[in-house]
Amino acid sequence: MRHDAIIVGGSFAGLSAAMQLARANRSVCVLDTGTPRNRFAATSHGFFGQDGMRPSEMIANARDKVAAYPRVRFLDLRAIGAATNEGGFTVDVAGGERLSAQKLVLAFGLTDRLPDIPGIQERWGQTVLHCPYCHGYEFLNRQLGVLSVSPLSTHQAALIPDWGPTTFFLNGGEIPDDEIGARLAARNVAIEVAPVIGLEGDAPGLAGVRLADGRFVEIAALYLGPRTSFQSRIAEELGCALEDGPFGAVIRTDATKMTNIPGVYAAGDVARPMYNATLASADGVLAGASLHQALVFDPTPQITAGR
Repeated sequence: MRHDAIIVGGSFAGLSAAMQLARANRSVCVLDTGTPRNRFAATSHGFFGQDGMRPSEMIANARDKVAAYPRVRFLDLRAIGAATNEGGFTVDVAGGERLSAQKLVLAFGLTDRLPDIPGIQERWGQTVLHCPYCHGYEFLNRQLGVLSVSPLSTHQAALIPDWGPTTFFLNGGEIPDDEIGARLAARNVAIEVAPVIGLEGDAPGLAGVRLADGRFVEIAALYLGPRTSFQSRIAEELGCALEDGPFGAVIRTDATKMTNIPGVYAAGDVARPMYNATLASADGVLAGASLHQALVFDPTPQITAGR
């Protein structure tokens, strides 16, 4: 079956793109594995009009509204391959079906690669967190921690004290240089150099951090900025250009959210260095509207090798 657009990913970015196309009365197929990046969080914060709602509820409500449009089709299947063909693209899905479309939106999301420290995985999205704007106010004025996992961790350590007294856990890593040390000192950040051997408390709650020298540091939440990886290899298969982001590769797009491959758009966390549900949704709106206009004014992608 041929569609005007196939959207790979059915979370904030993908559903926002689908809504724009559905309202333009275009045929859309949304492929969704049901594994949004924020599925580990109990609630989402800072999203316009939705503060404090469960991410799963927000996605389900949005999907219901998109599905009400008659030319939208949902397949709860993984896209396992994609290729260009004359006049558009094909996408192979798990189970053997091959779909075709004039245009694609890549919104398949990221996977967070967490440090291999006991106690982190089961607390991720609850008391082990990435974004203080999403999950900071809930721990206001409590003892907080930042785990050093990359050079950018010093930026996070200097930011978090606005929410509470902060300890920067170097986890056996290098001591910050004089300039960064002075910045952290000005923010009253305590520095612990000993390796972290585990997190303790009744998960997903957090009582504190156990250090290799036996000491226990009480904190209510631990922030870290993990490395990321794509949930799908389709961008690489299609030849989409990538660039290094602060936490991992992102798909390069222009101002309309189109990649270097004509007719292929990318939206959400896979296509931006700063992660936020609101920004992901906005990306999807822009990608969907841009794609629709391309269907009107430039319906057939002209694929140029090596572009």
